[in-house]
Amino acid sequence: MNEPCEHLRNLTETDFASLRAPFACEECLKEGTRWVALRQCKTCGHVGCCDSSPRKHATKHFHETKHPVMRSAMPGERWTWCYVHEVGGEFEPAHAPSKKELQHG
Repeated sequence: MNEPCEHLRNLTETDFASLRAPFACEECLKEGTRWVALRQCKTCGHVGCCDSSPRKHATKHFHETKHPVMRSAMPGERWTWCYVHEVGGEFEPAHAPSKKELQHG
């Protein structure tokens, strides 16, 4: 398995903002459009729709802001994506020790 890029290395759930209500794509709500799944920006907490959604707001957010990392905002999913390096990863749950803590613990 490939090592994650520097943007994804050692991410935990606490590196992302808490999801706020309403649990929805911010732009789709304003436009009255539908989404398939949701993604959250690590840098600012923006929630946008995935690339399977008609408007692809999460990717548009990256192109507008250059914020490199997002995660799936869907319940039970822990995967992440780095737009810069086009590589995925997985974050540790908030309650579990990180790999770094296990190595230095």
